[in-house]
Amino acid sequence: MPPSFPSWLSIKVLPVSTRTAADAAAALEVDLGRIAKSLIFYSVLTNNPVLIIASGSNRVNKEKVGEYLGFKIKTAGPDYVLEISGYPVGGVPPFNHKKPIRTLIDKDLMQYDEIWAAAGTPDSLFPISPQKLVQVSNAEIVNVC
Repeated sequence: MPPSFPSWLSIKVLPVSTRTAADAAAALEVDLGRIAKSLIFYSVLTNNPVLIIASGSNRVNKEKVGEYLGFKIKTAGPDYVLEISGYPVGGVPPFNHKKPIRTLIDKDLMQYDEIWAAAGTPDSLFPISPQKLVQVSNAEIVNVC
């Protein structure tokens, strides 16, 4: 089981699902771009995980990201995601995982003063500045779409 989240986070549990970026944006009444969706991929060659924190309004271009990484990536299935992160699909946070994961963050998230990310369940989120998220997740800022 992953360790608990840092005390400085202000986790908000909602009475509705925030499993998708669209659900989260609607529940919070914020722009879809402000939702930081945590998506886990893996290297085709090594099976090592890669976490991409993407803006809710963007679709990850696996070929482009693969070129940046230097290896081809595939989308991870629910069992792999749970095994690597410790969280179910739809609730994966951008940090605080069971195992270390190389992390990339969508440069489009950097335009906002505050973004929202999953907090481990499909109905919980927390606000954070993109700069703080880069710091705590040790993320590389990349154009992911």
